[in-house]
This record gives sequence, structure tokens and C-alpha cells, in this order.
Amino acid sequence: MRPSGRALDQMREITIETDYTRHAEGSCLISCGATRVLCTASLEERVPPFLKNTGLGWVTAEYGMLPRATNTRMRREAKNGQSGRTQEIQRLIGRALRAGVDRVALGERQITIDCDVIQADGGTRCASVTGGWVALRLAVNKLMKSGDVISDPLTDHVAAVSCGIYAGQPILDLDYPEDSEAGVDGNFILTGSGRLIEVQMAAEGATFSTEEMGELLGLASKGVGELVAAQKAAVA
Repeated sequence: MRPSGRALDQMREITIETDYTRHAEGSCLISCGATRVLCTASLEERVPPFLKNTGLGWVTAEYGMLPRATNTRMRREAKNGQSGRTQEIQRLIGRALRAGVDRVALGERQITIDCDVIQADGGTRCASVTGGWVALRLAVNKLMKSGDVISDPLTDHVAAVSCGIYAGQPILDLDYPEDSEAGVDGNFILTGSGRLIEVQMAAEGATFSTEEMGELLGLASKGVGELVAAQKAAVA
């Protein structure tokens, strides 16, 4: 039924290659099927002005797609000319990752997660959240190793996966052909312990029932469990 031949509840192959770049405090290349995102974490001993002298740390994110990440070339976005989609996605990544951070334990410093989509085949924001957590984990490990942070500020894993209704069936981890044809699609962000951080759901040409919503949440929980296992293996 699925164009890829996958089972309804089957994830794409997930690989996470850590320390992918030399200079960032944390980095990885995450691949979810044909979608590939480079995630880096950069540490700065400062916070935004609204947090100065509060003792609280900050985690934020930026997101972008390379011009040939898709089938046809896109114009490169300047920061002051970012599309609404780009701005929405980077805010999503930032608040998702902050949900798994004890900002008091982090101390008055900022970690910026940059997510650059090298190749897109659906689920780029979900891959960015999942890979962004790995880059964040690696950066925090360095802070703890140096003694700059005493207690671990990461309270739980954070990962994200897409689910939707394609050809009348709830499916897990949509690739582009499925996403472009799905009557319902959404993004689910959960912690490693299974608590919800954010759900984005929309019907496009179809509606969905509360029972179908429950099925999609069940699929998302399964998918996030597999993503968290991949995160654990990557940072072990």
C-alpha cells in the first residue's frame, strides 16, 4: 500500500553519525531514509538580554534548507528574509528541545542548535528535533566534563516523528510521496519517557476522528521509542 513498500507502522532506516564537524561543541548527521540533516550545537557564555542576571540558560535553534535539498533549486534564504515556514520550524525546534532542559542547571549560557537540511524527503523538522537533541547532548557532555556544569541539565530525551492517514490508513514516518498525498498528517514531539511536548495535526482534504487520532498517537509513541533508542546508541 505504501509507495516505499514499508509496513504501516514501519520507520525508515535511521542512522546518526556523531562528531560530524570539527569545531562545534556537538554535532551529528542524522539520516531518516533519504532525509539528511546536519545538526550542530554551539555554546556561548551569554544569554539573550531578557535572561541576563537571572541564572537561567537558554537553548535556541536555527533551521534552513540547502538550495538543492529538494528536486528543484530553491533560493538561499537570508536571515532577514526567511520564509514563514522556516521561522515556524526553528521556533518549534527550540521550544521542543527546551522542554528537556533544566535551565537552572545549565547556568547562564546559551546553546544554539543549527539544523541544515542537506537532502529532503519528508520529515525534515522531525529529523532536526531528533538530531538536534543528539548535538545538544554532546555539547552538554563537554560542559560536564570540564566541570562548568555540575548536574546534568538534560532531563530527558526529546525526539519527533510524523504520522498521517494515507489511502485511508494510519501510517508512521511519512516520506515525501506519502506526505504530499496524505489526507491527514501531523508531527508528534515526545520525551523519552513518553510525555507529549507538542502535536501539530492538520487535515488536508479529509477529516479524522478521535479514534484515528489515538491510532496516530500510538504509532508516534512507537516511532519515538525507536528514535530514542538510536539517540542512546549514538551518544553511548
